[in-house]
Amino acid sequence: MEEKDDRKVEQMVSNMMLDIGVPAHLKGYRYVRTAVLMAEEDMKVVGSVTKLLYPEIAKRYNTTDGKVERAIRNAIEISWERGNKKTFEGLFGYCCENGKARPTNSEYIAVIADTIRIQLNSEKKESKEEICENMCK
Repeated sequence: MEEKDDRKVEQMVSNMMLDIGVPAHLKGYRYVRTAVLMAEEDMKVVGSVTKLLYPEIAKRYNTTDGKVERAIRNAIEISWERGNKKTFEGLFGYCCENGKARPTNSEYIAVIADTIRIQLNSEKKESKEEICENMCK
Protein backbone atom coordinates (compact mmCIF):
# COMPACT_ATOMS: atom_id res chain seq x y z
CA MET A 1 0.00 0.00 0.00
CA GLU A 2 2.78 2.43 0.94
CA GLU A 3 4.65 1.79 -2.33
CA LYS A 4 1.49 2.65 -4.25
CA ASP A 5 1.18 5.91 -2.28
CA ASP A 6 4.85 6.71 -2.98
CA ARG A 7 4.31 6.20 -6.70
CA LYS A 8 1.23 8.41 -6.59
CA VAL A 9 3.20 11.19 -4.89
CA GLU A 10 6.02 10.82 -7.43
CA GLN A 11 3.48 11.05 -10.26
CA MET A 12 1.87 14.13 -8.73
CA VAL A 13 5.26 15.84 -8.39
CA SER A 14 6.23 14.95 -11.96
CA ASN A 15 2.92 16.20 -13.36
CA MET A 16 3.17 19.46 -11.46
CA MET A 17 6.75 20.07 -12.61
CA LEU A 18 5.84 19.37 -16.22
CA ASP A 19 2.81 21.68 -15.90
CA ILE A 20 5.07 24.45 -14.60
CA GLY A 21 7.42 23.89 -17.50
CA VAL A 22 10.50 22.14 -16.13
CA PRO A 23 11.95 20.19 -19.07
CA ALA A 24 12.25 16.51 -18.11
CA HIS A 25 15.60 16.08 -19.88
CA LEU A 26 17.44 18.41 -17.48
CA LYS A 27 19.45 17.08 -14.55
CA GLY A 28 17.78 19.80 -12.54
CA TYR A 29 14.41 18.17 -13.20
CA ARG A 30 15.55 15.01 -11.39
CA TYR A 31 17.13 17.03 -8.59
CA VAL A 32 14.06 19.24 -8.08
CA ARG A 33 11.84 16.16 -8.15
CA THR A 34 13.99 14.43 -5.52
CA ALA A 35 14.10 17.61 -3.42
CA VAL A 36 10.31 17.99 -3.54
CA LEU A 37 9.81 14.35 -2.55
CA MET A 38 12.22 14.81 0.37
CA ALA A 39 10.47 18.04 1.42
CA GLU A 40 7.03 16.45 1.14
CA GLU A 41 8.18 13.89 3.70
CA ASP A 42 9.96 16.42 5.94
CA MET A 43 9.62 20.17 5.35
CA LYS A 44 12.60 20.83 7.65
CA VAL A 45 14.96 20.12 4.75
CA VAL A 46 13.71 23.24 2.96
CA GLY A 47 15.02 25.39 5.80
CA SER A 48 18.48 23.97 5.36
CA VAL A 49 19.01 23.36 1.66
CA THR A 50 22.79 23.82 1.72
CA LYS A 51 23.39 21.62 4.77
CA LEU A 52 20.78 18.89 4.31
CA LEU A 53 19.09 18.90 0.93
CA TYR A 54 21.89 19.50 -1.58
CA PRO A 55 24.36 17.10 0.09
CA GLU A 56 21.77 14.30 0.21
CA ILE A 57 20.79 14.77 -3.43
CA ALA A 58 24.46 15.00 -4.44
CA LYS A 59 25.15 11.73 -2.65
CA ARG A 60 22.22 9.99 -4.37
CA TYR A 61 23.31 11.14 -7.83
CA ASN A 62 27.08 10.90 -7.27
CA THR A 63 27.79 14.60 -7.85
CA THR A 64 28.63 17.72 -5.82
CA ASP A 65 26.42 20.02 -3.75
CA GLY A 66 27.33 22.94 -6.00
CA LYS A 67 26.31 21.11 -9.16
CA VAL A 68 22.99 20.16 -7.58
CA GLU A 69 22.31 23.78 -6.59
CA ARG A 70 23.22 25.08 -10.04
CA ALA A 71 21.16 22.45 -11.89
CA ILE A 72 18.11 23.21 -9.73
CA ARG A 73 18.57 26.96 -10.29
CA ASN A 74 18.87 26.38 -14.04
CA ALA A 75 15.68 24.27 -14.12
CA ILE A 76 13.81 26.98 -12.21
CA GLU A 77 15.11 29.72 -14.52
CA ILE A 78 14.00 27.80 -17.60
CA SER A 79 10.54 27.09 -16.20
CA TRP A 80 10.28 30.72 -15.09
CA GLU A 81 11.10 32.03 -18.56
CA ARG A 82 9.36 29.46 -20.77
CA GLY A 83 6.87 27.67 -18.56
CA ASN A 84 3.10 27.85 -18.17
CA LYS A 85 2.47 31.31 -16.70
CA LYS A 86 -1.04 30.49 -15.44
CA THR A 87 0.12 27.40 -13.55
CA PHE A 88 3.08 29.31 -12.16
CA GLU A 89 0.89 32.18 -11.00
CA GLY A 90 -1.59 29.75 -9.46
CA LEU A 91 1.12 28.08 -7.41
CA PHE A 92 3.33 31.03 -6.53
CA GLY A 93 0.85 33.90 -6.69
CA TYR A 94 2.95 35.73 -9.27
CA CYS A 95 4.89 35.10 -12.45
CA CYS A 96 7.61 36.72 -14.55
CA GLU A 97 5.06 38.88 -16.37
CA ASN A 98 4.44 40.76 -13.10
CA GLY A 99 8.07 41.89 -13.03
CA LYS A 100 8.90 39.78 -10.00
CA ALA A 101 12.17 37.93 -9.63
CA ARG A 102 12.08 34.16 -9.95
CA PRO A 103 11.59 32.21 -6.73
CA THR A 104 14.63 30.94 -4.87
CA ASN A 105 15.44 27.24 -4.98
CA SER A 106 14.05 26.69 -1.49
CA GLU A 107 10.86 28.69 -2.22
CA TYR A 108 10.26 26.72 -5.40
CA ILE A 109 10.77 23.37 -3.69
CA ALA A 110 8.69 24.37 -0.65
CA VAL A 111 5.71 25.61 -2.69
CA ILE A 112 5.55 22.46 -4.82
CA ALA A 113 5.98 20.17 -1.79
CA ASP A 114 3.34 22.05 0.20
CA THR A 115 0.89 21.98 -2.72
CA ILE A 116 1.36 18.21 -3.06
CA ARG A 117 0.89 17.78 0.68
CA ILE A 118 -2.35 19.80 0.62
CA GLN A 119 -3.68 17.79 -2.33
CA LEU A 120 -2.89 14.50 -0.59
CA ASN A 121 -4.55 15.63 2.65
CA SER A 122 -7.70 16.75 0.84
CA GLU A 123 -7.87 13.41 -1.00
CA LYS A 124 -7.49 11.51 2.29
CA LYS A 125 -10.19 13.65 3.87
CA GLU A 126 -12.54 13.01 0.95
CA SER A 127 -11.84 9.27 1.15
CA LYS A 128 -12.62 9.20 4.89
CA GLU A 129 -15.85 11.13 4.31
CA GLU A 130 -16.88 8.72 1.54
CA ILE A 131 -16.21 5.73 3.81
CA CYS A 132 -18.30 7.30 6.61
CA GLU A 133 -21.15 8.08 4.21
CA ASN A 134 -21.15 4.53 2.85
CA MET A 135 -21.13 3.02 6.35
CA CYS A 136 -24.08 5.15 7.44
CA LYS A 137 -26.27 4.04 4.52
